[in-house]
Amino acid sequence: MEHKDLQECIRSLAMMAETDSVFISCYLNLEKGAAGCRDFLRERELLLEKNVPEGLRNNFSKAMGKVHSFLSENSLGGVKGVAIFSREGPVPFLLTLEFHVPLPNQIVMDLTPHIYPLIELMDTYHRYVVVISTEKNARILEIDTGSVTESLWMERPELRKRVGREWTREHYQNHREDRGGKFIKEKIRILERVMSAGGHTHLILAGSPQRTSQLKKALPKHLADNLVDTVVIDERAETGFVVEATLATFIEQEQKESLAAVEMLQREINTNGLAVVGSEATLEALKRGQADMLILAKEFYEGELKEELVKLAVRYGIKIETVSGSYVLNLYGGVGCLLRYLLPDHYT
Repeated sequence: MEHKDLQECIRSLAMMAETDSVFISCYLNLEKGAAGCRDFLRERELLLEKNVPEGLRNNFSKAMGKVHSFLSENSLGGVKGVAIFSREGPVPFLLTLEFHVPLPNQIVMDLTPHIYPLIELMDTYHRYVVVISTEKNARILEIDTGSVTESLWMERPELRKRVGREWTREHYQNHREDRGGKFIKEKIRILERVMSAGGHTHLILAGSPQRTSQLKKALPKHLADNLVDTVVIDERAETGFVVEATLATFIEQEQKESLAAVEMLQREINTNGLAVVGSEATLEALKRGQADMLILAKEFYEGELKEELVKLAVRYGIKIETVSGSYVLNLYGGVGCLLRYLLPDHYT
């Protein structure tokens, strides 16, 4: 699933109104296949069933039945995480989302969807571009939420006709020997188009040290500024291995950017600037439309409040930054937000 599609799904879920029926939000880790989460699913379902009001038990059973049907009727090869949203009753609903990255096992029964796991996934596994350069081939891949997108970028129309559909999961591929600067310029020209069209701000170079070094030196400043890291991979490495190898580097970079957001929050607090911290102040700022960025610790465990905070942020189109292991943010209660403006009483 691409980032833009996931973003739209999250917004739709955040806007959903309550009904008189229960809503199931089911997140499953499928790294060991559907069988690997069967015990968790059964135990959690039995526990939740005990808390369902008598008049809603039939709806609950049907909603959970949709979860079981999806898992049994679909081939989920290569899928590492799945989110299933299900409701029965007067306004039935079913949405299934498949990912090439894992999700934590979690099943929530409420009156509206629970979306925080999707928020964290989208923030952690964002979008980036990988340029693979080895002695024998070159490829440019767009990685989106842990998988290679299906977009196709080719420099020359005659190449597109020649390869047909076999390269639809790669922006660009060239199996020729690298013939000096002309080949590098060609890669950079296509890379610029990919980065610009996709609005990408993160770039990783992968391949042999000699080839990645040559390409790194040739990058223009506006691309070099987006360079996250270089990763050494074997020329025979398959695309799946490249994704796994570069994801680790990208997640590390994402964590650095999250901690930088906390530093900005602390700086604004210290200077009586555009920020508030703590659950109550953050909630009020979100409700007023005053917030510019919600910064939330992954260790923040107040489930219902966390859902309310992220849903408000999604509805107002406010950026959400999830942070792991920040001592400073945890001192502030695990949550804060940067503001667009101050209220008059903040100046007195």
